[in-house]
Amino acid sequence: MGRRNLASNLTTANQKATGQGTTTLLITGASSGIGLHTAQRFLDQGAEVINLSRRPCPIAAVTHFDCDLAVPNFLEPIREALTERLQRAERLVLIHNAAKLSNDSAADTSSDAFRSVLEVNLVAPNALNQLALPFMQAGSSILYIGSTLSEKAVPNSYSYVTSKHANVGMMRATCQDLAGRNIHTACICPGFTDTQMLREHLPTDVLTGINAMSAFNRLVTPDEIADTLWWAANSPVINGSLIHANLGQLER
Repeated sequence: MGRRNLASNLTTANQKATGQGTTTLLITGASSGIGLHTAQRFLDQGAEVINLSRRPCPIAAVTHFDCDLAVPNFLEPIREALTERLQRAERLVLIHNAAKLSNDSAADTSSDAFRSVLEVNLVAPNALNQLALPFMQAGSSILYIGSTLSEKAVPNSYSYVTSKHANVGMMRATCQDLAGRNIHTACICPGFTDTQMLREHLPTDVLTGINAMSAFNRLVTPDEIADTLWWAANSPVINGSLIHANLGQLER
């Protein structure tokens, strides 16, 4: 029996034991990278998938709502139609995947530029939490996508580092505030993952040395993060946890 088939059978058994029904995934940024692979992973397990992003998800089975998370009122044009879909969810998984990454510094980042990153990385997740929580039944979950930079910092990623640290606090506060509702949360922190965003952010000469920072001497694949998110969505025991998914990052 393959690893995915075994995981699927175990998940199905767990859902039956806890009375969980069909999963609906609400995810941001499923047009590419980790979000795209996560959408496919959930679809493979029979979930309904709803994506929020500026670009549509290329998977035909995914329901797409066009929106720009950088706009403060991004939910208003889609609120009614999205709410109608969420009302039908038996078990809702909300994954805050979309993020804005800028090459900036504490020495020269304007407040307007800083605010634009926080709008996508923190304010939009809060708005989606407020929308989705009334429809979250027992067994639902809220998963935040953090980063290696959720607990450390590197030069020239000032606003991203700040927001990813804040994502951890948001997750932990979510855990405490939802106690007793049988809704769990976690922050999954991918290591260096082979995505377009990583390749655009890092110079080629730097990217070639990134592999050596992993104990496996390679980048994490988007599918590995997608598998981790599916597992996290079905594992309430990790409620309030920060989980590093980085192949063992070398510290030397």
